[in-house]
Amino acid sequence: MPRPSVAQACLGSFTVVATTVALLAVSGASGVLAVSVLVGFALALGTVVTVLSMSAAAAGAGAVEAGPADPAGAAGPAPAAAGHAYARQR
Repeated sequence: MPRPSVAQACLGSFTVVATTVALLAVSGASGVLAVSVLVGFALALGTVVTVLSMSAAAAGAGAVEAGPADPAGAAGPAPAAAGHAYARQR
């Protein structure tokens, strides 16, 4: 399984912290067991968010690698030629 990127890990961490703070504020839990359950739920939610962002990134990368279909073949100038023509324009 691939490792999450820095952005994905930050997204998961932010989800854990924000969910923990929100659940503790809303529930008013004060016991150790209640707080532990809420923190565990927030940790599970952060893990799910990280995994889903990884799978979404992998699905997006697969679509980009496939590229657009060109049924007419390679009609048109090569990208290098277009770049040189653009550089000569004034």
